[in-house]
This record gives sequence, structure tokens and C-alpha cells, in this order.
Amino acid sequence: MILRLGEAPTIHENCQLYNAELGRYTEIGLYNVFENVVLGDFSYTGRFCTLQNVEIGRFSNIADMVRIGPVFHPVERPTLHHFTYRRIKYGLAESDDELFYQWRREQKAYIGHDTWIGHGAIIMPGVRIGNGAVVGSGAVVTKDVDPYRVVVGVPAKPIKRRFAEDILSKLEAIKWWDWPYETIKARLDDFCLPINEFIDKHYRAGE
Repeated sequence: MILRLGEAPTIHENCQLYNAELGRYTEIGLYNVFENVVLGDFSYTGRFCTLQNVEIGRFSNIADMVRIGPVFHPVERPTLHHFTYRRIKYGLAESDDELFYQWRREQKAYIGHDTWIGHGAIIMPGVRIGNGAVVGSGAVVTKDVDPYRVVVGVPAKPIKRRFAEDILSKLEAIKWWDWPYETIKARLDDFCLPINEFIDKHYRAGE
């Protein structure tokens, strides 16, 4: 049976979601963990993904086993162990170190619209991935990625642009990811056109 997505998010089995804002036509794969996550319309995750402290745009494609925003341990303290901030858990204090948790939440990652995050990629806290960018499988992204760049490796480095610079600027101006659902449906065939024809058709229309 074909799964049909809709206005309500589709969340598969064995997921844990804490403070997660999910858009329309979104899909969360099996065994995902979300904490402080915004997932834009039409974006999805594969299986076994863990996302923390991240805002994700629309139409983002996130493969299996992706890790976004792995939280830091306090490397400047005498110990790396989390008993210094998970104090209640160990019976060491009546309250946890909320200032440390707040600092973690502020190290937010941002994933742009129409992005592709490959299998097993890791995107570190505070990193920004531009619209249309591709992160290769197994990459570890420690620095910002420009729009429509392809990055691979450990640490991730750019290997190419998806399109020429003039095409990139026009795609950013068109902002097709902001089109209403019915507009995308009506123009579905346009998304299968060669990129130059798509640009000629919609950039000249001033959209």
C-alpha cells in the first residue's frame, strides 16, 4: 500500500520527540530522536536519525542514521563526565546545571530548503547548511556550507557547485519552496525540465 502524506506529520514507530515543531507533509522515520527541532513542510528523515537543536527548512531530504547537532561535553571543566550538569541523576544536587543546558540549546544548527543530507552524515552544532546544498554520506560538517555546494569527507570540504553562479542566484530569487501546495501541484512537470528551462520559465515571470 502506498503511504500518502498529508497536513498532519507522519511519525513512524519508536520515535522520541521533545519540543518538536513539524510542518505539513513531513515524515519521521523509524527510531528517530528529536529534541528542540523545527522541521519544515515536505521535509523528511530516514531511519535511526538523531536531531538536536536544529531548524530545518522545507523540502529537506535527510537519509538514514544522520546526526545533527550532537551536544557538547564541557571540555573546559576538570571532567568531561555529565555528572557536573546531570546532577539530580546522580543524587549530587537538587537541581541540574541549567546554564549549561541553555548554552547547549543556543548552539543551534540551520539546514536550508531543498537540501540533501546523505547517509550517516554528522552536522555539528552551530553549522549552517545553505539552500540546495548536498552533504555526502559519512561526512562530518564542522563549518558552514554555501548554498548549492556539494561537500564530502571528514572534515567535510566542498568539491563542486551544483549549478553556475547565475543559476544559483536565480533559484534563490524564485524561491519555489515558498510556493503554495496547489502551485507546486500545477507546475509539477516543470520540476522535471532542464534547469535552464525551469529558470527561463519562472525567473522571467518575476516569481
